[in-house]
Amino acid sequence: MIDFSDFLKVDMRVGSVMAVDAFPEARKPAWKLTIDFGPEIGIKRSSAQITNYTRDELLGTLVVAVVNFPPRQIGPFMSEVLVLGALDPELGVVLLRPDQAAAIGSRIG
Repeated sequence: MIDFSDFLKVDMRVGSVMAVDAFPEARKPAWKLTIDFGPEIGIKRSSAQITNYTRDELLGTLVVAVVNFPPRQIGPFMSEVLVLGALDPELGVVLLRPDQAAAIGSRIG
């Protein structure tokens, strides 16, 4: 169990995927995403193991990501945010995303 105050420390925001690039150097299949979180957070990059989605399915879509973890080196790539998804044994990672057009940068709470 965690305290609610611990939950409030996690800054989750809505972002829009601006670019999806191949990441052949990754040990596990992944995409390199460039995501716009609006003026407060800015543009961030993420390595995401969501190759069950095509580039076209990801471009322009809204995602939810944790934006206040420290950056993490993934091979030659610096991942700045953690894109969130449900881990389904049959489907792979199922992205968490708003079901309506939430504003870029909206905080999840």
